[in-house]
Amino acid sequence: MASLLLEIGTEELPAAFCPAALAQLGRMITASLQDWHFDALPSQGFATPRRLGVLVRDLPPRQKELVEEHKGPPAQQAFQQGRPTAAAQGFARRWGLAVEDLTICATPRGEFVFAKVTQPGQATETLLREAIPGWIAAIQGKRLMRWGTGTQRFSRPIRWLVALLDDELLPVQLEQTSPVVSAQANSYGPRQGWRCDPLPIATAEAYGATLHKAGIVPDRQQRQAHIRHLIESKAAELGAVPQLKPALLEELTDLVEAPGLIVGRMEDRFLSLPAEVSAMEMVTHQRYVPLFQAPADPLALDAHGVLDPHFLVITNASPLVDEALVTQGNERVLRARLADGAFFYDQDRSQSLEGYLPRLEGVTFAVGLGSLKDRSDRLVRQARVTAGVLQQQNGALRVHEQALDRAALLCKADLVTQMVGEFPELQGVMGAKYAMASGEGPQVAEAIREHYLPGGADDPLPASDLGRILALSERLELLVSIFATGQRPSGSSDPFALRRAGNGLLHILVDCGWSLDLVTLLEAACRQAAKDFPNLRVNPAALLADLLTFLQQRLRTLLAELGLDYDIIDAVAAAQDPGALLQDPVDVVCRGRLLQRLRGSGELAPIQAVVQRAARLAEKGDLQRHQRDPRDCVDASLFSSPAEEAVLASLQTLAPLSRARDQDGYERLLTGLGMLSPRLQAFFDGANSVMVMAPDPEVRRNRLNLLAVLRNQALIIADFSRLSG
Repeated sequence: MASLLLEIGTEELPAAFCPAALAQLGRMITASLQDWHFDALPSQGFATPRRLGVLVRDLPPRQKELVEEHKGPPAQQAFQQGRPTAAAQGFARRWGLAVEDLTICATPRGEFVFAKVTQPGQATETLLREAIPGWIAAIQGKRLMRWGTGTQRFSRPIRWLVALLDDELLPVQLEQTSPVVSAQANSYGPRQGWRCDPLPIATAEAYGATLHKAGIVPDRQQRQAHIRHLIESKAAELGAVPQLKPALLEELTDLVEAPGLIVGRMEDRFLSLPAEVSAMEMVTHQRYVPLFQAPADPLALDAHGVLDPHFLVITNASPLVDEALVTQGNERVLRARLADGAFFYDQDRSQSLEGYLPRLEGVTFAVGLGSLKDRSDRLVRQARVTAGVLQQQNGALRVHEQALDRAALLCKADLVTQMVGEFPELQGVMGAKYAMASGEGPQVAEAIREHYLPGGADDPLPASDLGRILALSERLELLVSIFATGQRPSGSSDPFALRRAGNGLLHILVDCGWSLDLVTLLEAACRQAAKDFPNLRVNPAALLADLLTFLQQRLRTLLAELGLDYDIIDAVAAAQDPGALLQDPVDVVCRGRLLQRLRGSGELAPIQAVVQRAARLAEKGDLQRHQRDPRDCVDASLFSSPAEEAVLASLQTLAPLSRARDQDGYERLLTGLGMLSPRLQAFFDGANSVMVMAPDPEVRRNRLNLLAVLRNQALIIADFSRLSG
């Protein structure tokens, strides 16, 4: 068995290209090995900014012989009186065999002639030599380039190629590169100025050790772990906590191949900037790691006592590099960046946040939807309506209406400030700080900051009631307005992030546990949209239908994200009509989680068996699904068995519980349905059992109604017919 080493040496690759290209290369190699009928083989991938590589172990010296059996004409046509006919001779010629090599085998359709063809296996070296250029040419990515006079396309020019089978050099050439690149047994070490020293690779298995000896960490996961260790250990040494988000760590991993770390320091005067500004400058522009002494107060106007003046820089380590000089260079670059930030910050605070409102009139929100100022006005109105509905449905909720109006009016004002123009990611963050600087109350400032949350899947949710209401209102206004223009998310196209808005709206409701009738809110908003956008000729009914369909799908997505099985999602979603599904999304989530928990504990199965058996027969009747009280549709005088009376007594006990709309009521209802099991068993199969489909139509209808009431009571929680198992 042999090991294959393939390394593609390049000029510095974009960070985003490396992981994707390595994954593609791995898939292509796996597919080729399968096509060659090699068993699944252990492999290891390598990716640095200057190389992509893979090590495949346990390759056999050649393919196994492949024996293929091909069916020919019927034996009676191929041989007559023991002599081969033209049919047999032609079939033998087709597969390169003599007629004597053909065999006759019995099949279900009679005897047929067969040809067994043996394909000798090719040498592994030959297969690899032919496949490697194709693998490299097939790697895709954004903005591929050509260089020199060649036609090869790659993310960056390919400068060397290592192709070893154990210690044997594979004679591979990339004919389309300029100049032509031929495989060699030399890799190259880290850059030292403009020079790179060759690294002879003795064998494929020696590759990792050879690069490690030169300071290169070729394995991406090992390099990432090493970078994390460098950052965390140095931060601990400085008595600080690093702000190392996953996206930054991923990028740093693909920016260096011989990780080293230097510590820089910003000037103390820049601590007068908000910590978020300095951290954003470091991360977004420079890929530095900010350090914190304490958690940042989102409403603080400066970074004193919060941001550590030190920052960390991940570099390519080199013995020839003057570390002090590199540190000074990084500090100088950051100084210029922070000076720009300080200028923007001072300029923005030269007037109050309210003073920016007139500028919103000059910024178009979207075609047909007016300016950002128009949107702010719609937000104020939507926030009032949302707060009113929430207070009606959640009696304990108290809203400071004046503060809500103020936050809704000002929440988009920071979009026209210089700082947010430079860093759009700070929208809301800077609005909150400018609100505090302008003398607005903390409630207003916090709501301005939180109304953008969550911005992504990993973002926190709003924590204050005003922030939650404003965040809900902002998403409702966005969805209604953009849908009014006729635009809908399709495939991967979602320029206004409407899916994220729908997800965020539902996540906020579930997080705070508020009941909110989205149907009522959307009905009013759609009617208002017809008035706000007369040029769009909005049909409120059609707009509402589209929004409900969209949000129903978002709700299903949320239930899946919460870990609910798909049949449980179908069951809780189908228990109500589509419109009612959004009259209280939190209630839907509550019922789904309850069923999922009971399934996990094994308590759902007996309840499910009871309801499903009753529901199957109930479908033969005509009782409407909203009838849940047996007193309205079951006549006890028609009973002929105590089993019927026992089931009726249970259903009468459950009738009040079927009106419950909270977790405690749902749990009690499910417990009661489970306790029905022995009584229903007696009803169907006991000594006093009855025949549901009785000859007497009145008795039959009465018994079907009894079972339908049970089904209807269970429908309050879910449509049990949708549950599997």
